[in-house]
Amino acid sequence: MTRATLTAIAAAFCILTACNNNVYYSEHINVDEDGWNMYDEKHFNVDVDDIMHTFNFYVDLRNTNDYPYSNTFLFIKTTFPDGGIALDTMECPLANPDGQWYGKQSGKYIDNRYFLRKNVIFPDMGKYTFSIAQATRDTNIVGIKDVGIVIEYATK
Repeated sequence: MTRATLTAIAAAFCILTACNNNVYYSEHINVDEDGWNMYDEKHFNVDVDDIMHTFNFYVDLRNTNDYPYSNTFLFIKTTFPDGGIALDTMECPLANPDGQWYGKQSGKYIDNRYFLRKNVIFPDMGKYTFSIAQATRDTNIVGIKDVGIVIEYATK
């Protein structure tokens, strides 16, 4: 990666997370430069020690203007500390019908944040694993640069 690319990524990350002391967990994982294969799940391990508060869950996506579609789909699997599993499918609109990108754009990078769940209470303390896989019709999609999970304390 070039220095300009790294600077753009750092700036976008700061914009998405700056000045927010409500964040309980935040992590972003890079996608392979050759594309995101549908079998390449990204895993986020969250050690939960707070079962008293409510939380809002978000999925962050960073794409480039090389991404060929106006949306993408994700499979999200939550594995609970007791081994239970919950599955979600999420549509993430990336551009309007005219091709104008949604989200915050910096150069060729576009950052989007999507609500996954609102006002959630963790049922148990322990390790939760959130696994995200791309769910488009393509086995390998190009133009998605990273994916992330953000969990914030819900405010009243």
